[in-house]
Amino acid sequence: MKKFRLLALLALVGVGFTFISCDSRKSVNLKSDLDSVSYVIGSFQGYQIRMNVKQNPDPPINMDALISGFVNAAKGDSVFLGMELQEAQMYINSFFQGYQVRVDEKNKAEADQFLAENSGKSGVKTTASGLQYKVITEGTGPKPALEDKVRVHYNGTLLDGTVFDSTIENGQPAELDVNGVIPGFKEGLQLMPVGSKFMLWVPLELGYYNMNTQLRNKFLIFEVELLEIIKN
Repeated sequence: MKKFRLLALLALVGVGFTFISCDSRKSVNLKSDLDSVSYVIGSFQGYQIRMNVKQNPDPPINMDALISGFVNAAKGDSVFLGMELQEAQMYINSFFQGYQVRVDEKNKAEADQFLAENSGKSGVKTTASGLQYKVITEGTGPKPALEDKVRVHYNGTLLDGTVFDSTIENGQPAELDVNGVIPGFKEGLQLMPVGSKFMLWVPLELGYYNMNTQLRNKFLIFEVELLEIIKN
C-alpha cells in the first residue's frame, strides 16, 4: 500500500506543476528532482485542502493558521496544540457541531421572521404544513399526482437572493419525479395545474432538513413553472 501511494504521488509529477507558478518554484529554490517531487507532494496536499475549503466555505477557515498547523505538524512541532490525537478529534468535532447548531438557529429565526411578514402580503397563502405559495399564473391543465413525473422550469434562491439552482439559467427544463423532491417542492407541485407559475416559500423543515448538504436547514424560495405532466 505504501509503495502504491508513493508511485501515485510520483505519477503526479507530470501534472503537478499545473498547480505551481514559475515564481513559486523559484522562491523555494528547487535544485533536484527530489526537491521537485517534495514540492509537488506539498502542492497536491494544498490543492486538496483548497478544493475542500472551496466546496465547504462555511465557516471560513483561517488559512494562515491552517498552513501554520500543517507546517508545524509536518516538522513534528506544536502538534494539536498539545492535545492527544483523540482529544484533538473531539475538539474539532465539538467545534463544528456547535457551529452548526448556531447556524441552524440563526437560519430558523430569519426564516420564521420572513414567513410571518410574508403571510400578510397580498395573494400569499399558507398550507397546513407551513408552506407558503403565491399564484403568479393560474394554469388550466390537470394537477400532478404523487406518482407522476413532471417537466418544470424553476429558479431556486436563498433568502439573501443567492441562486443555488436554476433551469432558467441553464436554459433547459428539468424532468422530476414528484415524489423524489424535497417536501415543500413536492407539496407545491401538487397544488399547480399544468401551465401554472407559482412562487414557493419553503420553511426549513420542508427543505433539506438536517441533511448532509450545503442547503441543510436553509430557507428556500422557488419560482416554478409547471410545463407538463409525464405519466409514469
